[in-house]
Amino acid sequence: MKSGVKKDDGEGIFSLSGIEELKRKEAYSRRIRKIEIIIASILLASFAVFLVIAAFAIQRDGMAKFVQGLESINLYYFAAALAVIFMGYVMRFPKWEYYLKRLKVSIPRKENFMIYLSMYSMDMTPGRWGRAVVAYTINRRAGVKFARTFPAIVADIFTDFLGFAVILAVSTLLVHRFVLISTVITILLLVPFFFIYVRRPFEFIKRKFGHIRRLKGIFDTGKLYFEYHKLLSRNAYAYSMVYTVPAMFMNGLALYLVILSFGVPMPISFLPTVLFIFTSSLILGMISGLPATLGITDAALVGYLTLFFPNLIDIGLASLITIFFRIASVWFVEGFGMSALLYTMRYWKRGG
Repeated sequence: MKSGVKKDDGEGIFSLSGIEELKRKEAYSRRIRKIEIIIASILLASFAVFLVIAAFAIQRDGMAKFVQGLESINLYYFAAALAVIFMGYVMRFPKWEYYLKRLKVSIPRKENFMIYLSMYSMDMTPGRWGRAVVAYTINRRAGVKFARTFPAIVADIFTDFLGFAVILAVSTLLVHRFVLISTVITILLLVPFFFIYVRRPFEFIKRKFGHIRRLKGIFDTGKLYFEYHKLLSRNAYAYSMVYTVPAMFMNGLALYLVILSFGVPMPISFLPTVLFIFTSSLILGMISGLPATLGITDAALVGYLTLFFPNLIDIGLASLITIFFRIASVWFVEGFGMSALLYTMRYWKRGG
């Protein structure tokens, strides 16, 4: 007589493999929820900053003038600004490929490009360290240890900051203003990387706190990180700057196009000043440590635009330029970065 109970053939949900799969799905869901909360929170905060800027402009110049400014925007120039920003990120892809090649990480180019773009879904995180999400993606896709990929992420962030510093230095010399403050904020921006690129501080901290069991995993990962980091020679950084500096220039050019989109008669000879405004405002926001440099960069942009172009841009117009530039440089980047992240999340479900 046949029993009505189905025999467990090892493939059911209560089998070992079934339980592991269930745990994997739950872990995947938790990571997704955490990322959604982080991104939603920062986007809401960014929107709140926009509201504050708009309210300030309306209070100064009135609602009618603010609406008139909104209606005057040339969408073709704004679309060009979006295209230039996206092009700047694409231009940096070869340096990412080079880093992974040096670290002996092999991924098909199409997949690697999507993984690369997914980094920018986390550019709103403080210091852009959320880009480390791609190390997890690569781990799930290619079974590569987190510590092997992390030097590429650090190098990518570091060279981006160096690119900003180069553009700021050149534009400061051309503008001949704020030389001292530009030097100070650049140094403050680059100081944290000393602790990432020099091993002695890490070894000192490890000797002091290495006995703490909860920190063992962090110190083990740090040790592997410094071992893999040796694979990135100085030539790798020199090579990457060939792509980074022009890419940062493109981002600054986007601000110039946004200014033109509001009908401001801005001659091309003012481009160095616009580049100074872009880089110095962004670096001021970066050293603040706030997510997406919220508030600091926005205030700096409004202040610098009215300071350098008092006869062309008033507070209300500067506020509109700032809002639309930040939409292009933050929300737009977050948009294509998140699209790439959602695409690459298919690898997260794999064992690895």
